[in-house]
Amino acid sequence: MASRADESAAAPTDREVHMQWMHRAQEMAKEALAAGEVPVGCVFVRDNRIIARARNRTNELRNATRHAELEAVDEILADTALTPERTTYPLATTTLYVTVEPCIMCASALRQLGIKEVYYGCGNDRFGGCGSVLGVNEAVPHPRHPAYRAVGGYGREDAIMVLRRFYITENVNAPIPKSKANRVLKTEILPEPIR
Repeated sequence: MASRADESAAAPTDREVHMQWMHRAQEMAKEALAAGEVPVGCVFVRDNRIIARARNRTNELRNATRHAELEAVDEILADTALTPERTTYPLATTTLYVTVEPCIMCASALRQLGIKEVYYGCGNDRFGGCGSVLGVNEAVPHPRHPAYRAVGGYGREDAIMVLRRFYITENVNAPIPKSKANRVLKTEILPEPIR
């Protein structure tokens, strides 16, 4: 018979559990990269199972709002098994794992839908809505929508590297494509700055 110490040693840590889900989000980011999209992927988890997964589709659909998070949210809201009744906060028991910090648009949508919490890989220094640029998730007060916790750093290096692989390639969808023939993939990743 196993002792309690043996049982607890075998149980995965919170970080290990979060990383298991983040690996699934990273699979979606790699799928986005293969499709010529900015490589961001996500999974939404409820009751210890993935209820939706998505990747960026902005280039494919020629629609700047088709970020991975919103693609998955649309899937959740359209499925009556996942949202059997209309509620103010349909994501209240749902956790998001996303490879890059949600942008301000997505962070706001997540707050309006009542997301429970968000775990992300790397920060988004240009458009981050969970603290890098603006703390839409909890720092910005709102009279109605509850704040949510957002924690970065889960799979940060992998998220940065897949983004770098994208940004050294030619973006045929760019309005004015820039030649990137001389770009080299940088592999050194600096520590995340302390905020």
